[in-house]
Amino acid sequence: MKTKLLFLTTFLSFALSFAQTKISGKVTYRNKGVGEVNVTLKDTYDGATTDANGNFSFETSEKGNKSLTFTHPKYIDVEKPVVIESQEVSVNTELKEQINEIDAVVVSAGSIEASDRKRATALLTPIDIYTTAGADGQISSALTYLPGVQKVGETEGLFIRGGTGTESKIFMDGSLINNYFSNSVPGIAGRDRFNTSLFKGNVFSSGGYSALYGQALSGALMLESVDLPDQSSYDLGFSPIFLNAGFQKLSDNKNSSFGATLGYSNLKLMQEVFNFNTNFSEAPQGLNADFNFRIKTKSGGFFKYYGMYDSNRMGVKVPSLEPENDFSSVNLKGKNTYHNVSFKQKFGKYLLNAGTSYSFNRSDLDFSTQKNDLETGNTKLLSDGNYINFKAVLERKINKISALRGGFELNSTSEKLNFNDFVDKHYKDLISSAFVETDLGFSNQLSAKIGVRAEHSSYLGKSNIAPRFALAYRLAKDWTTSFAYGLFYQNPESRYINGPANMDFQQSQHYIFQIQRATDGRSLRLEAFYKKYDDLLKVRNLSYVDGQNQYVQTADNNNGYGYAKGVELFWRDKKTFENIDYWISYSFLDSKRDFMNYPVSLKPNFASEHTISAVAKRFVPKWKTGFNLSYTYAKGRPYYDIAANAESQYYVRKEGSLRDYNALNFSVNYLPNLGKKDAKAFTVLVLSVSNILGSKNVYGYNFSMDGARNLAVVPPVNTFVFVGAFISFGVDKTQDAINNNL
Repeated sequence: MKTKLLFLTTFLSFALSFAQTKISGKVTYRNKGVGEVNVTLKDTYDGATTDANGNFSFETSEKGNKSLTFTHPKYIDVEKPVVIESQEVSVNTELKEQINEIDAVVVSAGSIEASDRKRATALLTPIDIYTTAGADGQISSALTYLPGVQKVGETEGLFIRGGTGTESKIFMDGSLINNYFSNSVPGIAGRDRFNTSLFKGNVFSSGGYSALYGQALSGALMLESVDLPDQSSYDLGFSPIFLNAGFQKLSDNKNSSFGATLGYSNLKLMQEVFNFNTNFSEAPQGLNADFNFRIKTKSGGFFKYYGMYDSNRMGVKVPSLEPENDFSSVNLKGKNTYHNVSFKQKFGKYLLNAGTSYSFNRSDLDFSTQKNDLETGNTKLLSDGNYINFKAVLERKINKISALRGGFELNSTSEKLNFNDFVDKHYKDLISSAFVETDLGFSNQLSAKIGVRAEHSSYLGKSNIAPRFALAYRLAKDWTTSFAYGLFYQNPESRYINGPANMDFQQSQHYIFQIQRATDGRSLRLEAFYKKYDDLLKVRNLSYVDGQNQYVQTADNNNGYGYAKGVELFWRDKKTFENIDYWISYSFLDSKRDFMNYPVSLKPNFASEHTISAVAKRFVPKWKTGFNLSYTYAKGRPYYDIAANAESQYYVRKEGSLRDYNALNFSVNYLPNLGKKDAKAFTVLVLSVSNILGSKNVYGYNFSMDGARNLAVVPPVNTFVFVGAFISFGVDKTQDAINNNL
């Protein structure tokens, strides 16, 4: 009997040691149950998964002090201590969101980014730019097919949301590019000086841009240069109007590279083929060269250098608007050099971005008139400019989507201008800037960007402080909304400062609201904006007589003001139709200004109320050919004949509206080596036709001194045909061509 009792006691004790204990509870996020959460007793196989309401329950034979873990991809892991005895254990847990760089919403109001595919609003790669019919391979021209940028053909610059071309600035690796466009003559826009293939990405901001950048009332274009090439290559391009060649040499250890290009262009042959609207007394021609090297340091840093030189010439002869002369002529000789050095390096938790740039630009313009084949009234305008920019930014990551950055910038300007020995000036200015900015990721649904920039101008003798703020919120899985506000300052244009004047910074305030839907292969973007301008430049005529009536416009005061408001729509689709990529953009702009020589508040002569652009690209692998179409419509811009009375007061003598702008462009690209294995050369043959319907577009009018006569400002040629070949040796770009729908 005692033996049986001892056996029973031992058996019960053994059984009790394996008795199951129930563990249950609820997992929530912001007081709502969360399903699919893995709940596990640490270092065991015991656990469960929460149901749709966040409830879980399981049994375990474990005893003592243990840990319960809660894991879910979208939330931060939680570990809680539990004491398991014989009683049921209840554990409730509140989760915190796992902030993820890919899933997080990003502020995008006012910006179109192409440097980071994960965060892109609209992606314009170099291939996109090269294959946009009518863009001529230029970044600035391709941007006119996006919302917010006006189609202005008579002068260079990015005219953004009611702003002038000088109110937008362009940066390379963070450093300011002065004189991004080539020298030109009045009525003909200068071209991009920089090769599109030099840049791997760009961020285009049509307002509300980062505190890291300044001196731009309207917008900014931030260009990011390429890093090391994949392998060494040699390139050759030729057409009836240009010839260029270049190379990139990659080191054996693939930690450095260097390269150079050389090119020459001349439009004389095309003058013989096409009926040009512009009478070029000397055909536009140019010589350009550049050199670069890139070094990746052993500690993971990057050092880049890029230097370039170009010179150009042209002469234009037009009928004179004054009855005492037969013709008016202008001849240009221009030269420019630009150098950019950038350095990027991590130091522990900090990232340093530093860079400097130097540029020199000379524009030599000779104006003259002719009567009975005799040249009279010569006027010379010679301008030289030296520009130095230095910038340093230090950044520290706070978490995966939050960061703090700050730095300073110096921008030195030294310009000399001589106008027929009547105006002889030397303008100097040093703009010193400091800035700080933070990206704050509160959750995957909410983020903010807050910054402030301070500047001081040695010429103006004044300082400013410009706050910037932006907020983004995810409405649903694919829908986000952003709001941005900023205050922006810019010095008055130096070319109008010809004498003493009590000037101040010009300023603008930006308010931008955006709704965006982005899915794989498709993006929709709707944006509304309002810009308020204050302290804009006003000018007066500084007159003199030297054989004829002549005058220069000179800065008078900062009493100008204005506004710009509107809505924009952008839709891009790469998914619906096989091998077809297309986008459509629409811009509505309501803008008025009282600035420069405007006598009252007027709609600017560079602002079109309605602009519509459509771009379509179709690649046919079987034919090894890409077909590209683009179309732009812009409602006719206003034009004014503004004159001064005897009291030097301005008034509008004549005004009207230009005809609506229309242009349909077409290009085709043929890749003969596509699909060939072990091809030693990769060739692209290009045929491009701009304005194939021959629309007679007008950019404005020039008026005679008395206003009785006028002459239309028109494109140099209505329809232009380009044929060219581009050959690369050493790099097979076949797959890139297919992936980007070349």
